Amino acid sequence: MAITMKVNGADKTVDVDPETPLLWVLRDTLGMTGTKFGCGIAACGACTVHINGVAERSCSIPIQYAAGKAITTIEGLSTDRSHPVQAAWIAEDVPQCGYCQSGMIMAATALLKEIPKPTDDDINTHMTNICRCGTYNRIRKAIKRAAGITT
Repeated sequence: MAITMKVNGADKTVDVDPETPLLWVLRDTLGMTGTKFGCGIAACGACTVHINGVAERSCSIPIQYAAGKAITTIEGLSTDRSHPVQAAWIAEDVPQCGYCQSGMIMAATALLKEIPKPTDDDINTHMTNICRCGTYNRIRKAIKRAAGITT
């Protein structure tokens, strides 16, 4: 079944089973491997992308749900890591293994769009992605840096 969506600003049409998870269409069909597979049950957040500007976990969303919608992946934030959240991640040296980081960055970007100056409680509530390396303190510092909050 042919499904059309806008991915990182470009129209993309894919011919896949409509129940195929968006994650696998992005990775295997479109070659956008920045979005990671973590758990497959939408619990860890490694697969977070934006669908019409909202952070969603792509491993559990059938591609048919994405038809006609705007999808932004980590590759779509910037081509040179200049997005404020990406720059803050680098400045705060957030990643260790890095596996969850694209999903974390996408979740943090959505948080800052909704709440430009988040409190610690806002960050705790909205950042539900899991980092198996435990870099949560650096994640918090990076979010605050991107928001222009000095600590």
